[in-house]
Amino acid sequence: MKRLIIGISGASGVSLAQKFIEKLPKDIETFIIASESAKIVLKKEQNQTILDDKNIGAVTASGSFKCDAMVVIPCSMNTLAKISCGIADNLITRTASVMLKENRPLLLAPREMPFSAIALENMLKLSRLGVTIAPPVSAYYANIKTLDEMEDFFIGKWFDLLNIEHNLFKRWKG
Repeated sequence: MKRLIIGISGASGVSLAQKFIEKLPKDIETFIIASESAKIVLKKEQNQTILDDKNIGAVTASGSFKCDAMVVIPCSMNTLAKISCGIADNLITRTASVMLKENRPLLLAPREMPFSAIALENMLKLSRLGVTIAPPVSAYYANIKTLDEMEDFFIGKWFDLLNIEHNLFKRWKG
């Protein structure tokens, strides 16, 4: 993986997105889109470009911009619903629309629980379109003891789905 777009929607779970970014290998070029409600400050410790979510004409909004994948961590139900319905009214949803149009990998990490029937229908629709729906769900087999270990497990699972090598958790050996 060379380029990764990272959308951050919603305020709850923003620290998980920040940790995801920190754990990425340094050679992956990242393009970060933070929604207004996220309101976070990201340090430029890695190969990052921070884009304005209001700028729907930014580089990631074009199918001609080559990237390997996009993640939205956390993904609010509002953002998920907009992506499901093809509403592209900000840079996160516009970029997700481009990912769908170009048949490029898109991973959404919904953050709310429990899921309403509407949210589940939206997730099913997106899954059928090839979107990976991967909420941060803990695995009890992983022998997780701390919040940091749990977050590393989530990030490791997302890295697995994106084919990014890591050693964030111990793998099941049977």
